[in-house]
Amino acid sequence: MDFVLALTAVQKGAAVLAFTGLIAPVIGFALKRAAGGWGSYGGGPFSILSEAPARRGSDPAPPLDPAIQAAEVRQLLTAKAERQRRRGEPGLDVEAETARLLAEAKEAGASAADEELRAEVRQLVVIRNERRRRQGLEPLDVEAETERELADLIGSR
Repeated sequence: MDFVLALTAVQKGAAVLAFTGLIAPVIGFALKRAAGGWGSYGGGPFSILSEAPARRGSDPAPPLDPAIQAAEVRQLLTAKAERQRRRGEPGLDVEAETARLLAEAKEAGASAADEELRAEVRQLVVIRNERRRRQGLEPLDVEAETERELADLIGSR
């Protein structure tokens, strides 16, 4: 303790500069080499960094359970009706609105799937026509052949 008090202000400043300019960087480089650097911080078996990235677009969406979907829609509509009631607005028939929304979702989902299927079958017919042209055969009517293929697919279910 007496040694620190015996130093002048210039000597104390030189000691601080020597520590921060020479000794601290040497300690930092030594720790970096020993620990692996910044890349290892936050790592470990439970870290987010060790998870594999999710594959996008390759897996189809999991099928929705109709009971869970209906329960979630009913819960959201119940909350909406409660907010409307608190504001003094007319009430909402939760069951009727749930049935309407689920019917709309079912129709929209079926038509979207039908359009995707139709587009895929049409692409196959176009490719088949290109193959027929290369073979010197008469090309087929794309729309008529698409409808025939869809009828075959639907009939086979």
